[in-house]
Amino acid sequence: MKDMEEVVGDLLTSQHKTIACAESCTGGLLTSRLTDIAGSSAYVMGSVVCYTNRIKEQLAGVQPETIAAYTEVSAETAREMAAGIRQRIATDIGVGITGLAGPGGGTKGQPVGLVYIAVAGDHGTVVRENHFRGSRKEIKQQSAETALQMIHDYLSGGTF
Repeated sequence: MKDMEEVVGDLLTSQHKTIACAESCTGGLLTSRLTDIAGSSAYVMGSVVCYTNRIKEQLAGVQPETIAAYTEVSAETAREMAAGIRQRIATDIGVGITGLAGPGGGTKGQPVGLVYIAVAGDHGTVVRENHFRGSRKEIKQQSAETALQMIHDYLSGGTF
């Protein structure tokens, strides 16, 4: 059975699509998994680990007003990260991931494990709110796996 990154790579290849990622709490794990596949340079055009708000704004295209109104861990921020990285790197698909991997930093309103993932493309932008459990590493892994599944579903015309 193929790993999800290979399945997504096959879809990107067969559809002649390219992808770029803006990752915060995953620290580049999604891009790492995508580039684990030989030949991925045909579809992975670039990635930004945007751990700070300044980098989210400068490199991923998030508006400062969005962060001020909704915080950096929000559906709105993930949406702008996905659309912004897609536009700035000029790809068919853009992915934005922002959240709290822990173990600290969570609040009652934004607990550890809260991760927003967005996929942007010609069919608009889809954002999903996720609540993962586990260690920091486990939350990062769950986030990357969920992002791969969302990319798969987006490319397959699936519903969210």
